[in-house]
Amino acid sequence: MPFPLLQIENATTMTFGGGLLSGAPAVVALEGFNLDLHEHPARITAIAGESGSGKTTLAHLVLGFLHPTRGRILYRGVNLADMDRTERLAYRKDVQAIFQDPYEVFNPFFRVHHTFDLVTRCFLKTESRTETRAAVEEALRRVGLRGEEILEKYPHQLSGGQRQRVMMARAALVQPRLIVTDEPVSAVDASLRASILDLMRRMRDENGISFLYITHDLSTAYQIGDRMAGLFRGVTVEEGDARALIEQPRHPYVRELIGSIPVPDPKTRWNTTVELPADEDRVRSASGCRYYSRCAQRMDVCLSVSPRLVPVAPDHAVACHLYVDNLGVNGRPIPFSSKDTL
Repeated sequence: MPFPLLQIENATTMTFGGGLLSGAPAVVALEGFNLDLHEHPARITAIAGESGSGKTTLAHLVLGFLHPTRGRILYRGVNLADMDRTERLAYRKDVQAIFQDPYEVFNPFFRVHHTFDLVTRCFLKTESRTETRAAVEEALRRVGLRGEEILEKYPHQLSGGQRQRVMMARAALVQPRLIVTDEPVSAVDASLRASILDLMRRMRDENGISFLYITHDLSTAYQIGDRMAGLFRGVTVEEGDARALIEQPRHPYVRELIGSIPVPDPKTRWNTTVELPADEDRVRSASGCRYYSRCAQRMDVCLSVSPRLVPVAPDHAVACHLYVDNLGVNGRPIPFSSKDTL
């Protein structure tokens, strides 16, 4: 049986605010994260959560910017930590990235074509500059840009949407197997957001490219996600089919996230009060459920025992003591409506 394209096994990352010898308490940015991404069929896997939930830490682990404190990350069965130079170079080609603010990726002193130079030099097997230029222009054409209009401009002369599409063209140019996108549409307007999401779907369907789509926006995760995992303070609280998870969420945190999505109705008001925990609550609940301090359905067991992911439906698992017996509260499943928290 072939190995998964990407396999994350019990990945845990700890950071120390003032350095390892400062005496400051360690912060667990990501704990016990598991994920299997298969090459066929290509899928878009959404990782959703609020700021500080560990989403970007996960992206940095997959891209090799960070190493897990515990656990391991394997690409086609090979641990990233054990890769030699040749294997790591191949990994760099196969796993590309698109970040939230594309302007930070560009060098403002160079024209746009400079952004493609390193990629084409390292990964593109062409025989002449003319052939390389043609390949770059074709990649730009596929994302709706004209190379003759874009490549000789400076980054500040492009709109935010154009810069993001340039980054998508650069990522797709080398025909990767996986693209890690960290909030790729949060800095663009609604019309450009729709076009970028559509580009991601096309790249999945036409080019067989999988995506790890990191976002705080559940509406976009619902639009393009095939699978989804909800993170809260570094822990997976719910995972499964994206549409099923959003249409029938089980974990109180995911229900809260979905309930906070604005409803386009001037007569509807969001009247839920979210109580943010004090520092002592964060420490107190560290051994139990991370969501204890904010959960309206918390129980005594939640304070001392950390819940594990349990299946509640086919391809749907939740880490919550309400579902220990897969039956919900008192043997009954918990009904949900997106208007419950409005």
